[in-house]
Amino acid sequence: MPGGVRIAYATVGRGPALVVPAAWIGHLELQWQDPAMRAFYAPLTAHRTVVQYDGPGCGLSDAWPGRQNLETAVEVLTAVVDHLELERFDLLGISGAGAVSLAFASRHPDRVGRLMVYGGYADGGRIASAEVRTAVLAMIRAHWGLGSGVLADLFLPDASAEAKGHFAELQRYSATAEVACELLAHCYQLRVEGLLDRVATPTLVLHRREDRAIPYRLGRDLAARIPGARLVSLVGRSHFPYAGDSASIVRAILEFLGEPHGVPLSEGRPDRLTRRQLQVVAMVAEGLTNRQIAHRLGIEDRSAEGHLERIRLRLEVTSRAQIAAWWARGAPRD
Repeated sequence: MPGGVRIAYATVGRGPALVVPAAWIGHLELQWQDPAMRAFYAPLTAHRTVVQYDGPGCGLSDAWPGRQNLETAVEVLTAVVDHLELERFDLLGISGAGAVSLAFASRHPDRVGRLMVYGGYADGGRIASAEVRTAVLAMIRAHWGLGSGVLADLFLPDASAEAKGHFAELQRYSATAEVACELLAHCYQLRVEGLLDRVATPTLVLHRREDRAIPYRLGRDLAARIPGARLVSLVGRSHFPYAGDSASIVRAILEFLGEPHGVPLSEGRPDRLTRRQLQVVAMVAEGLTNRQIAHRLGIEDRSAEGHLERIRLRLEVTSRAQIAAWWARGAPRD
């Protein structure tokens, strides 16, 4: 990269590459400590080699020498895929990274097999009013601790207090207040409206109808302006795909990629799970802890732990991420 900037990236899974450009701020190492995050990507890594990276100035990556914009974001994406010698790959652009993915696909249609945009938009100036944008940036700049908490409430409205706290902490570890302000302002300034009619790659647009961070109307408008794009409207308020009903998002992505999504991770005996155990599996897929599961079901913590142990034995898996992945890949819901 220019000036010797080093970009931290990670690959996990098997099969053709699925590149997930950096969205907002993040930290590769800390993100994978989140069971909900792992559960979201686990079914995808069964069919694709998922490539992720920390944006400049975030997580494990070096700072960028100057202001970041759409061009620098596309430059970083290009550098990562070139370094990995990926001639052709699929793209999953989440939130602001959707605009970056669209820009890359419009310029390099021969390199992108399929494009998926979740929670995206074509004009960052339409996310919120100028007054709201100014207030949010001022709050982050003045008090990053308070700002990170407010953003956690905005991005993950349906998450538990524990999950919001974890995300707020992740943001503070990922970037300084100055970098966070710069990158959020960058999100507000993203414009790709003039590129949409040049996107020739098969495109899937996914958006939650009650998304509190990026209004649904922006995703709907995006899909309408991309030739041949398909729009999938989803239920929920949380902005990030790993929160809430992530299983429906995973199924839509795997279907669009032409991959099976109804086969359990193991041969186990999923047909022998009780109705209560299926409830517990669904809560594991939401990212709930044993204590949170127990509270929701009105049982003791040790009873929840017992349910988890029996579920692991019957599905022949060893981790919560595998349980969540089994659910996301189309486990029986009845």
